[in-house]
Amino acid sequence: MIELEGVPELIDPVMVAAFEGWNDAGDAASTAVAHLEREWKGEVFAALDAEDYYDFQVNRPTVFMDGGVRKITWPTTRLSVVRVGGDKPRDLVLVRGIEPSMRWRSFCNELLGFAHELGVELVVVLGALLGDTPHTRPVPVSGVTSDPDLARRMDLEETKYEGPTGIVGVLQEACTHAGVPAVSLWAAVPHYVSQPPNPKATLALLNRLEDLLDLRIPQGELPEDARAWQVGVDQLAAEDSEVAEYVQTLEEARDTAELPEASGEAIAREFERYLRRRDVGPAAGGHATADGGEGGSFRRDTPRDTPGGRARPPKPAKPDTDTPDGAEADDEGGSED
Repeated sequence: MIELEGVPELIDPVMVAAFEGWNDAGDAASTAVAHLEREWKGEVFAALDAEDYYDFQVNRPTVFMDGGVRKITWPTTRLSVVRVGGDKPRDLVLVRGIEPSMRWRSFCNELLGFAHELGVELVVVLGALLGDTPHTRPVPVSGVTSDPDLARRMDLEETKYEGPTGIVGVLQEACTHAGVPAVSLWAAVPHYVSQPPNPKATLALLNRLEDLLDLRIPQGELPEDARAWQVGVDQLAAEDSEVAEYVQTLEEARDTAELPEASGEAIAREFERYLRRRDVGPAAGGHATADGGEGGSFRRDTPRDTPGGRARPPKPAKPDTDTPDGAEADDEGGSED
């Protein structure tokens, strides 16, 4: 059900979506949208009917106490609006939920109904996959689209992927068929340390989103969390000689591949981001692998927090080489500012 009562008239709205599940390795994508919602104090104004799209034996509801009263939170997808301040204010429609268990076409059509009613001009879907990338290097983030004109205009890849896909790929194609410009941003998470959270990958996705939309995103504690995450993985990997050797192999391959373009566009993006932050004050189940396999006055349920925890890296197992929806795990270096 579309519930838009109380939503203000939006300014140049962009929809930013992420879904827990197969397209969310290390919870990097869903955590990125949760970060935007938290930093800009977004409040939920609508939610999809959980009965229509979720198998509650797969994604179970949770029970909690509220003032001595037991309540249930149902797994679903929720929408909120945040306004990004600055010289050119604009609104972001944030979509955060769980990959649906069924009726994916109806699910996408309902989200597109929101997009149409709100006047959304661009849909950006965030995803994260497992890939052959070392945790010691900047997180690669690929931007892909099915629209050749959009690819040229926004310096993106035109997706050529064929194979199994998740809700990110299905939603992007639904947008394309509906005539709504759509982009997917994919972060590559080291497959040997895939346990959530992965703040370094989350930060890389947000940095790429900044570049794409030409806005400043408050980073909060993410840079510190990303550094702590890397130190922790360094320590764990150092305890296993096979893992340490494998990480070194990945580092050498990554550095060799990136040597020809170590300067140029990547450095330009970093410099532009530095200027943006210097000049602007405080801002008002399994996963996909590289083998395919600021505010309002409307609030409903509070989306759940992102789970934490970290485990020892397992013995490395090489994934295959193809990537869902045209994202390439080692295509472009994201940055963890």
